[in-house]
Amino acid sequence: MEREKALELLKTYLKNENLIKHSLAVEAVMRGLAERLGEDVDKFGLAGLLHDIDYDSTANDPKLHSILGAQILEDYGFPEDIVYAVKAHNEYHDLERKSLIDKALWAADPVSGFITAAALIKPEKKLSAVDLKSLKKRFKEKAFAKGASREQIASCMEFGLELDEFLDIALKSMQKIADELGL
Repeated sequence: MEREKALELLKTYLKNENLIKHSLAVEAVMRGLAERLGEDVDKFGLAGLLHDIDYDSTANDPKLHSILGAQILEDYGFPEDIVYAVKAHNEYHDLERKSLIDKALWAADPVSGFITAAALIKPEKKLSAVDLKSLKKRFKEKAFAKGASREQIASCMEFGLELDEFLDIALKSMQKIADELGL
């Protein structure tokens, strides 16, 4: 499925504007990772864009989140590796993250929220005001962006990236779409 059609699909299932922005941010990070890792940029991007497609329906039922999303994607004929990556990104199901796309999505999901939080505490509330040095400092602060699992973000080492490089790729990827994110 082409990206524009995938975005339309996302918006039919997901109405919360902040969750749509989160999905766009994860898509950007996944595309940046694919470029760096020599992977299929469009495939990684689709996994990031659609990873929370079911969230409006499953927000109150973590047991169902990502299971329903994977089913939606399967019904629309998405490749099995994207379907599985979406299913495996919810830690509740304790599914093994086997492939590079699985591992990348696992790390990209929380890093997007972490970087967004770093932008929102700046007076400008802009991604352009965030740099790698400030991200590294905030990463050590357990109280900052508590919902962004540091362990999950640091899992970038499972696919060959040091934390600094991963944070830099994620930040630069999100900065490219700052206007879409309202940041």
